[in-house]
Amino acid sequence: PLEAGEVETLLGFLDYQRATFEWKTRGLDDEQLRRSVPPSEMTLGGMTKHLALVEDYWFTNVIAGRPLPEPWASDESDDRDWDWHSAATESGEYLRSLWVERVEASRQVVRESLAGGLEEAMAAPHPAWGGRGQVSLRWVLVHMVEEYARHNGHADLIRQSIDGATGE
Repeated sequence: PLEAGEVETLLGFLDYQRATFEWKTRGLDDEQLRRSVPPSEMTLGGMTKHLALVEDYWFTNVIAGRPLPEPWASDESDDRDWDWHSAATESGEYLRSLWVERVEASRQVVRESLAGGLEEAMAAPHPAWGGRGQVSLRWVLVHMVEEYARHNGHADLIRQSIDGATGE
């Protein structure tokens, strides 16, 4: 929205970035989602799973204070980039449905948080980084806009290398 309050503006920008990411991965098959642009190993499939994890970490774990759900809860890998790497063995259909499901779960957490009062919800501190710091819902929303915007830049380059598609 061009004229709205803080929450509507932040959620509007976040949803715009989410929609841009969805567009960047739309219509690609499993093989295309596994393609990288050397020297980077980054793929659109890996990015899809990574963003699903980021949604769950910031909204489900940090803001709602709940444990991470599957598939993150049972990850016992020592690979710091497990979300990126494990996507290479999964179908695009699974990765897309995981991401869509986790985005909707994040939206629900935001709705629940805001139900208790706008200013209180936006400013309340939540433990993050294993208790080494605290963040507010306001900070998480701004961070998520930044997270998606950064990865949308990566996605634009990868998508262009696949089929020439470019744009927001």
